[in-house]
Amino acid sequence: MTEDPFVAHRGLLFTVAYEMLGSAADAEDVLQESWLRWADVDRSQVRDPRSYLIRLVTRQALNRLRTVSRRREEYVGEWLPEPLLTSPDVAEDAELAESVSIAMLTVLETLGPTERAVFVLREVFELPYGEIAEVIGKSAATVRQVARRAREHVAARRPRVRVSRSEQQAVVERFLLALRTGQLQELMEVMAPDVVLVTDGGGVVPAALAPIHGVELVAPILARAHELVAALDTTVVWLNGEPGGRIEFDGEPSAISVVVEDGRVTRIYVVRNPRKLTQLDEPTELVR
Repeated sequence: MTEDPFVAHRGLLFTVAYEMLGSAADAEDVLQESWLRWADVDRSQVRDPRSYLIRLVTRQALNRLRTVSRRREEYVGEWLPEPLLTSPDVAEDAELAESVSIAMLTVLETLGPTERAVFVLREVFELPYGEIAEVIGKSAATVRQVARRAREHVAARRPRVRVSRSEQQAVVERFLLALRTGQLQELMEVMAPDVVLVTDGGGVVPAALAPIHGVELVAPILARAHELVAALDTTVVWLNGEPGGRIEFDGEPSAISVVVEDGRVTRIYVVRNPRKLTQLDEPTELVR
């Protein structure tokens, strides 16, 4: 039997939904809804199943995004994307790895639903403007304008410099060691003066309700972390296509992702909300 196109492209479809939503749970719900709709489609009328399925999933993701956007406005504290354990293979596709990074997904959160859909479909999955127009119900000319605005918006907020995997991993290892041992001076040296710390506890576990700016504030907070628990363990893992960290506070996991520029950490994202930490045991397939 020929494998069903939905099954064959499931990794791709999950990636589309996840980049649209920043949540694995929401992405899985979108795939379930899309599968039910695909089951009713007359396959003989579908010339390009991959393109058709991407459009189908994107429409469902847009509907979900409009719903969760209202929910996120009521979220306690900072909302961060749900981190995914990934294999090092994801990093082989540099553009894919950047697009699913916690830093990029955080930037995409600042776009409206339509702008986000256009950016993801055009810049990441390279769909033609005409096909994107079908998804969002606007003309191709309008889609071009939306795409341009979205690119400019993202370009102004994304990390300025890409670093190699080896440099990212070396800085992450140094940072996690200093965090685990509470070395204040080492933390201050590995972080940039204007470093920003963002933590997501979702009102479930303790976390800062707003970003903390500057190494003079961030370093002492991190240096004291090991004093607040009986055991603090850190492990370098692959998160969202790049080296990151898994932290255990008395056995309770957190995920940490950092942005590295010029050999120093410029942004730190710590996800502590346990509802967002269900994807850290088995690698998630992300493809485009």
